[in-house]
Amino acid sequence: MSGTLLPGDTDRQHDLPAAATHRSAILAHDDPYVVLRSRDFRIFVCSSMVSVIGAQVQACAIGWELWDRTGDTMMLGLVGLVKFLPVLIFTLPAGQIADWFDRKRILIASHLVSVVAALSMAHLSFHKGPLSLFFGCILLRSVASTFGMTARAALLPRIVPRAIFSKAVTWNSSVFELALAIGPALGGFILLWFSPFAAYLFDAACLLLAALLTAILKPAPGEKSTEPATLSSFMAGLHFVHGTKQILAAITLDMFAVLFGGATALLPIYAKDILHVGPAGFGWLRAAPAIGAVCMAVIQAHRRPLQKAGRSMLLAVAGFGIATIVFGLSTSFVLSLVMLLLIGALDNISVVVRHTMVQMLTPDSMRGRVSAVNGMFIGASNQLGEFESGVAAKVCGGSTHLKELLGASAGPVGSVVTGGIGTILAVTAVAVIWPQMRQIGALHDLKPQDQNRDREGAAASAAQVTGDA
Repeated sequence: MSGTLLPGDTDRQHDLPAAATHRSAILAHDDPYVVLRSRDFRIFVCSSMVSVIGAQVQACAIGWELWDRTGDTMMLGLVGLVKFLPVLIFTLPAGQIADWFDRKRILIASHLVSVVAALSMAHLSFHKGPLSLFFGCILLRSVASTFGMTARAALLPRIVPRAIFSKAVTWNSSVFELALAIGPALGGFILLWFSPFAAYLFDAACLLLAALLTAILKPAPGEKSTEPATLSSFMAGLHFVHGTKQILAAITLDMFAVLFGGATALLPIYAKDILHVGPAGFGWLRAAPAIGAVCMAVIQAHRRPLQKAGRSMLLAVAGFGIATIVFGLSTSFVLSLVMLLLIGALDNISVVVRHTMVQMLTPDSMRGRVSAVNGMFIGASNQLGEFESGVAAKVCGGSTHLKELLGASAGPVGSVVTGGIGTILAVTAVAVIWPQMRQIGALHDLKPQDQNRDREGAAASAAQVTGDA
C-alpha cells in the first residue's frame, strides 16, 4: 500500500527514528522471512553463495591436481600455508582500506582479481605449467579474498537495518553453510566427468557472476573514516576490540573453539580406519556439520531473537565441546553423524551471535578494521586448528598409555577428545575472565560503542544497554 512501510523495506528504514525502528524490531520477531523481502539482501546472499561455491570447487581441484601431479603430501600442506600468509599480513590493512574507501567497489575488485587468478590457474592446468606459478595464482586469489572478505562483512550492516540485522546474519550464515555443502559435491562431479581445468573455469564464472551481482547492490550511505594514515588509525581495530570486552570475549571464545574442537581435518582417518565407512561415508561425515548449521539457521530464523545471547553462546560452545568428545570416542557411524550434525548446529548459534555483536557494537566508520580483526582470528583458528589436530594426533599416537587404552586409533581419538576438553575449558575461562559476556541480552538492543570512550565507561554503558541476563 502507498505510504505503508513494510519491515523489509530496507531502502527506507535506515533513516527511521528510534520509535519506528523499535516497531520494526517487534514486527521482525514474528516474521522469519522479513529480511528476505529486501532486494539488496537477496542479491547479497546470492553473490556470496556463488562465490563460496566457486571457491569450494577450486579447492577440490587444487588438491586433486597437486596430488595427481606430485604425489607429495607436503604440497597439500603448502596450499594451506600460502592461503594463511595473506590473512596474517593483509587482514589489518584490508580493514583500514574498507573504512577509507567504498566497500562495494572493493568487493567487486576482489572478485575481478580472483577471476584473473582462476583463469591463470586454468591456463597452467591445461598446459601443465610450473607449480611455482600455480602457487603464485593461489597466493593472488588469497590476497584478493582477504580484502573482499573484510569489505563484505562490513558492507552487510548498510544493506539491512539494525532492527532485523540478527535475522540477516542467520540467513546469511545458512546460505554460507549450504554453499559449503554444495561446493565440494559439485567439485567432485566436475573432476569426475571433466578435469581441474574445467573446475577453474567454473570458479572464474562464479566469481564473474558474483561481481555482477555486487555491482547492482544499492547499500545505504555510510560513514567513512576521516582518520589520517597513521599507526594509531591502523591499529584502531585491535584497540577497539581490546577495549570492547564483549567483542573480545566472543572472538576469543570462537577462536579457541575452532582451534581445539576442529575434528574435520581427521575425518578421512575416522571414515577409513575407525568407522570403516569408505568414501561414501566420508562424504556424509564431511557434509554433516554444514547440514546441521543450515538446519539450526532455519530454526533460529523462525524463532524470536535470542534474549540472553551471551549465555546462549557460552552454552552453545560448551555443547560443541561435549559433542566433539562424544564424536571422538564413537565407533558408531550413526552416532558420529549425529554428533557432527550437532556440532554444526551449535556452531551456527555461536556464529550468529558473534557476527551480530561485532557489527552492532562497532561504529560504521570502524567496521572495516574491526571486521578485519575478526577475520584474522577466524582465519588463524581455521588454519592453525588443522595443524593443531595433526600435531595432537601425532603426540597422542606416541603415548604408550593411550595405545593400551585405545589401540591403533589412539592418535586421532586422543586428538579429538583432548580438543573437546580444551573447548570446554576455554568456555569456562571466557565466562570467568569476561563476565560482560554473560550479561549480553537481546542482540537488537546492542548499540555502537564510542571508540574514544575509556574502557571502564564502555563496559558500564554496554552493561546498562544489554544487561538483562
